[in-house]
Amino acid sequence: MHASLIQIAVNQDESVNSRRERAASLVVAQRSADLVVLPELWTVGAFAYTTFADEAEPLQGPTHEVMAKAAAEAGVWLHAGSFVERAEDGTLYNTSLVFSPEGERAASYRKIHRFGFDKGEAVMMGAGDELVTVALPETTLGLATCYDLRFPEQFRGLVDAGAETMVVAAGWPERRRSHWTLLAQARAVENQAYVLAVGSAGTHARVEQAGHSIVVDPWGEVLAEAGAGEEVLTVEFDPAKATTTREQFPALKDRRLGIAPRRLP
Repeated sequence: MHASLIQIAVNQDESVNSRRERAASLVVAQRSADLVVLPELWTVGAFAYTTFADEAEPLQGPTHEVMAKAAAEAGVWLHAGSFVERAEDGTLYNTSLVFSPEGERAASYRKIHRFGFDKGEAVMMGAGDELVTVALPETTLGLATCYDLRFPEQFRGLVDAGAETMVVAAGWPERRRSHWTLLAQARAVENQAYVLAVGSAGTHARVEQAGHSIVVDPWGEVLAEAGAGEEVLTVEFDPAKATTTREQFPALKDRRLGIAPRRLP
């Protein structure tokens, strides 16, 4: 598979509408890819909490429309990162979208673990309650968002649901970049899965972003890593390696402490 991770810069001097159109152009430019991935909350900035309510959209709002069109034009599977969704009852969610090469929505995922320690996202947004996988022709994706990366039980649940490639859309801060790399490799090794983790670049709400999007194989080897600024990280990988790794070193078969539920309380 050929994957393109778009590490887009999120800066407050660019309007949301302009950034949507720019992101769409970057997606369309990846026509040779099988899978394209954008970061978390790239429309507004993951730490720009004060803008969340004003920029919230319905599920099938402008971000959905623009990204569906871009996926169809490029003919790629598109994980469109996440945006601030306003549900029908008014609750805000940090919601990711996945589109097929025909531009049809294949999945949506509401972030389960909200960051902020009783501030910001943790109090402004509702929590998702469902693990989400997406079956591509070559591999099954397991979806996670930023802070989710710190919770290994979520990834175990995704493995149990058939995931072989974990996609993590993030707005990870530079000051904890070492954790980003460490956790991406840990989730890959312990689940014998690929991890495609894409972060944003730039600075928003005075929080410098880590960038350094990373692709890790099921043995924990780093196949590709971006720098700090805006760039498109491209990588070729063999999805079958997840299966062969699990066969050659069948550690997952030795689990004894239960299976994570599909739905959470």
